[in-house]
Amino acid sequence: MTDHPNHCYPHDAHKSCSSAYLAARVAAVCRRHGVRRVLDIGCGNGTLCRTLADAGLSVVGLDPSPSGIACARRLVPEGSFYEMGVEADPDLLPDAGFDAVVSTEVIEHLPSPALLLQFAAAKLRDRGILVISTPYHGYLKNLLISLSGRWDSHHTSLWDGGHIRFWSRRTLTRLFLENGFGVLEFHGAGRVPFLWKSMILVGRRAEWHGGGADRERVGCTSVDRAPVDDETV
Repeated sequence: MTDHPNHCYPHDAHKSCSSAYLAARVAAVCRRHGVRRVLDIGCGNGTLCRTLADAGLSVVGLDPSPSGIACARRLVPEGSFYEMGVEADPDLLPDAGFDAVVSTEVIEHLPSPALLLQFAAAKLRDRGILVISTPYHGYLKNLLISLSGRWDSHHTSLWDGGHIRFWSRRTLTRLFLENGFGVLEFHGAGRVPFLWKSMILVGRRAEWHGGGADRERVGCTSVDRAPVDDETV
């Protein structure tokens, strides 16, 4: 789950805490957009790939962590998994033409986050979608973290491989736009509105999203208090 060639996370078979409020939402987004083949960038131990495969999707995962890929292959034997990160040449991944590229709770760890979007662009089919989640930051949440004196723990400074980027809706949208993706949807996930644990942006290459001013349109906000149903945005 990092593009740094000298640091990979060790993984075991335990689900991450974020999977409880993200996996079903990502699966619902894929279902709503008619996705059949999906690439999971930073797949870790394959937990999200298992959810997507159970939803009937064909899954491919990549991660630079050897232990993560080993776990993913055991958990999702019908999937295909590759030990590589987003700094690699996309042509080294033999699969292409994906309906969706997903990446959950990865981009906050990357020294060069644009590489993730560039890798995704190289692997998506025409009109394919990009789905990225990352911890949510906004004025109210940031204020409450400050008032509660939790910035030190929140910034994970003592965690090797911890978060090195802290995204807001505005900055993540800008990353999409600067790398040729229009934004179709925004979703908050976990907790209550504007104190969300994470946010999900869904995008599409600008040439398939209208271009011009339409590229800056962000869809309606949806709220996840629990990972449940489909929602049209």
